[in-house]
Amino acid sequence: MHLFDILAVLLSLAAVFSWINHRFIRLPTTIGLMLIALLLSLGLLIAPLDSEWHTLLKQLLEDVHFEDTVLHGMLGFLLFAGALHVNLHDLARHKWVIATLASASVVGATLLIALGGWLLFGLLGLDVPFIYCLLFGALISPTDPIAVLGILKKANAPESLNTKITGESLFNDGVAVVLFLTLLGIATGEHEASLFGALGMLGYEVIGGALLGILSGGLVLLMLSRVDDYQVEILLTLALATGGYALAEQLHLSAPIAIVVAGLMIGNHGRRHLMSDQTRQHLDDFWELVDEILNAVLFVLIGLEVLVLELSGGPLLAGALAIPLVLAARALSVGLPIRMMRRRSSDFAPGTVTLLTWAGLRGGISIALALSLPDGETRDILLSVTYVVVVFSILVQGLTLGPLVRIIGRRADRELAEVTADADSSALNHH
Repeated sequence: MHLFDILAVLLSLAAVFSWINHRFIRLPTTIGLMLIALLLSLGLLIAPLDSEWHTLLKQLLEDVHFEDTVLHGMLGFLLFAGALHVNLHDLARHKWVIATLASASVVGATLLIALGGWLLFGLLGLDVPFIYCLLFGALISPTDPIAVLGILKKANAPESLNTKITGESLFNDGVAVVLFLTLLGIATGEHEASLFGALGMLGYEVIGGALLGILSGGLVLLMLSRVDDYQVEILLTLALATGGYALAEQLHLSAPIAIVVAGLMIGNHGRRHLMSDQTRQHLDDFWELVDEILNAVLFVLIGLEVLVLELSGGPLLAGALAIPLVLAARALSVGLPIRMMRRRSSDFAPGTVTLLTWAGLRGGISIALALSLPDGETRDILLSVTYVVVVFSILVQGLTLGPLVRIIGRRADRELAEVTADADSSALNHH
């Protein structure tokens, strides 16, 4: 299919599914779109194999190249749009928590999932080498902020929790992608299997990406300070999101980290001090629209992707059993650092670990990374397992997160009231 035909089909499906969801289902947009696309895909799989829709969509998915579309196309736009509206002051206030969750927790979760996955695959008779279990851990560890942030806002989640989840999600994508690519190089023989070599490469790409983000963001800030035309200024931000991402990839640096850092600079200093009210409004409207359209297309693609998976009993069972494994690894990798940080800080509301665990939704990045694995039986197994975990994450965790936030919020309010009452009673007795 030609590029125009692919865009026409994807945008048409996203528009129709959005209308159906808004008119009849009324789920959060991204979750509703994925559910409708998934139901359509399952219906086509049940239908005769010579179905024209089945053939058309399967050809579309093969031509789209999901992994390239997400990792080398959509991701830069989505991360830049997300970073634009993150308050740098709030991010700095929680910098140690966010840095820990986006680095140590990702590495910890990768190791825990790899060990558990190796045992799980072995018990089910699936031949998955340990290095590929590590790759599975790396690709399933990054959390996806797209679906969860809207749910948290509607549920009136604490602002500190919103900041932690947003900051973690923006940065852990870059760390996880670098970790995955490093492990993939070891698995394919491109890199030596050296711990110090892997850590050095990880540090080079992450730190280098951050520095490139600072330099490119600073250059665009300088250009913004010398012009007052919203069309030119928006074009500059678009060039930053695309050109900065492409340059980082050419230099073998972490493109996601570079774009997040650049987006934070434009969204804070640029929006507040270098733009007129008119430019700021146009900029926000433009990037909000880009974000909405790309998210709609991405979640439609996730729902349709089941059409090209090689689904069978063993990998599907492994996927179902991997769900509690991934959740447990998330709870441990988040809970242990927070427990240590609680000794020095009281900035953790009751239920923080539970909410961070359940709010750790997986999305398109995990599927894209799984699709980038070398062809073979191991890839098919890990892709099926990843898809099951992602679908559960978006549908079940995404739809129950709001009620969980409200329940934990009410419990926290009761505990606070009891502590206050006890303190008042002690004060009266003392007098």
